[in-house]
Amino acid sequence: MPSSIASTHPFAIAENLRLPLPRPALHLTERIAGRLLALDRCRTIYDGIPADLAGPDFLVSLVQQLGVSLEADAGEMRRIPAAGATIVVANHPFGALEGILLAEMLLRIRPDVKILANHLLGRFPQLRDLLIMVDPFGGTGAVRRNLRPVREAIRWLQGGGLLVVFPAGEVSHLRLSARAIADPPWNDNLAGLVRHSGAAVLPVFFPGANSPLFQLAGLLHPRLRTALLPREFLNKRQRRIPVRIGSLIANRKLAAMGEDAGLVAYLRLRTYLLAGRSRSPGDKVTTAPDTGRLEPLTAAQPPERLLAEVESLPAAQVLAESGPLVALEADARQIPYLLLEIGRLRELTFRQVGEGTGREIDLDHFDAHYTHLFLWNREKREVVGAYRLGRTDEIRVRFGVAGLYSHTLFAYSEELLDRLGPALELGRSFVRPEYQRQFSPLLLLWKGIGAFVRRHPRYRMLFGPVSISRDYSRLSRRLMADALQERCEIPELARLVRARNPLRRRRLGVKGCDPTLASALCRDFDEVAEVVADLDPGPGGIPVLLRHYLNLGGQMLAFNVDRQFSDVLDGLVVVDLARTERKALERYLGRDGAADFLRHHADAPPGAFDACA
Repeated sequence: MPSSIASTHPFAIAENLRLPLPRPALHLTERIAGRLLALDRCRTIYDGIPADLAGPDFLVSLVQQLGVSLEADAGEMRRIPAAGATIVVANHPFGALEGILLAEMLLRIRPDVKILANHLLGRFPQLRDLLIMVDPFGGTGAVRRNLRPVREAIRWLQGGGLLVVFPAGEVSHLRLSARAIADPPWNDNLAGLVRHSGAAVLPVFFPGANSPLFQLAGLLHPRLRTALLPREFLNKRQRRIPVRIGSLIANRKLAAMGEDAGLVAYLRLRTYLLAGRSRSPGDKVTTAPDTGRLEPLTAAQPPERLLAEVESLPAAQVLAESGPLVALEADARQIPYLLLEIGRLRELTFRQVGEGTGREIDLDHFDAHYTHLFLWNREKREVVGAYRLGRTDEIRVRFGVAGLYSHTLFAYSEELLDRLGPALELGRSFVRPEYQRQFSPLLLLWKGIGAFVRRHPRYRMLFGPVSISRDYSRLSRRLMADALQERCEIPELARLVRARNPLRRRRLGVKGCDPTLASALCRDFDEVAEVVADLDPGPGGIPVLLRHYLNLGGQMLAFNVDRQFSDVLDGLVVVDLARTERKALERYLGRDGAADFLRHHADAPPGAFDACA
């Protein structure tokens, strides 16, 4: 190898350590260490890389020699900023491979990448231009020696560069106190980099760990663990290494955090939470479980038959219109064929997101006495979407509380309905798949609900089940449920409701992190929404309908796992329209309609929310 690149071979261990041994003894030491620690095989790989390669080209060649590749989601890759000051923080499960793969990936996106790395990597001259080298081992003089590289790192970031940091400083290992394989404590100096640089932070998580032998050796002595790193590096050849990339966290958010330790703990939590994103079929599904039991969907109804029923409805039952779409209300007896088509489309749509009954059609006995609000496309002569509305005051007279669909999921008594007063139970909402890329169908459905309320202003309260599908990871479902119950402002109503198959509320912990941090996270729903978007970018963060209810001021009373509907997680939501923000109310009732509605309730008795305040 040309002397301009290296005067001492990186794997000439005896020479690097400057052992005071005669030359024959040095050669013997090299051979023994090479065989026992797999350094000879590492040397072979290193020597197989063309000597004139350095920086990004060296990394590309090294990755090819190893036969490893990074398994990254294309959508997550787009979260990496192409420019601007950025700190990439990552866990350190393997010891070297993750740094190589991460740097190689980032350099394909932008050229201004440096790694804050162990000074021992300076033995590899091809990497020196990519490294800012620090001493992670502490000891006498380490703080003083690290001042210069830390200043260099801050200057690099202030110049708009990207810096990769492994805050643990050493490889993840078995920690008996935490009963988990995880990074040791992260260095608080990370907080200084964030505060002084003005950089945003991008969390990155590598699933996986080194071998059981490596973990056992570390329990005996940390140096044994270090000695096995070359073997661990090689045993991952010809493998695909998964990586999870989180959302970019703005510097202004992090800089506002008080203590350095709290800031670092938060970044560690956001990083380790990414482990909850699973691509395994057992964790996230896109069809109802046990697909062998799904019945074939019933045949679609002929368009001319549906059109005849639409045209037979009185003009007074038109609620809202937009272009070719019209929202109408009808009772079951008025639309026997349209109701069959609604049931077919319900099942089809719900199956797309891991829900559904599994039957050929999604209709039940409640449909016979509920009002059906549906969207009709005049041009295509087809049903676009629908909602099911239950008038609680009328249903109670005829059937009691058992006449309400939500009562099959949640046990509650007449007392809850007395507290709510006249209410509309909403449920079974859908927009068929080919219309879901547009917001206008859902908006028109809600304008239809607004028109219905405007005509029947006694219905101040909306309530009913809102679903979090199995298309979300288990961790996302738990985070959303815990956060929504934490923020419930009407515990007096929540105490009147019991889920028939409740979601078990265990203490929410994240492996590798302080067990209290995840619970604290659930007190901030906006924070949970960011995490859900990290864990489940496919569904697009918080479910659209759930977000919609929350924007109306909805409160969640309880959560139930619906075994009859593909184990979907249903939350019982309550909305007091008289307390909804005026602007949101006007969006659906119109300016005059909202004013009339609020006047109607101005002198009315206190609502359920008011009574609980």
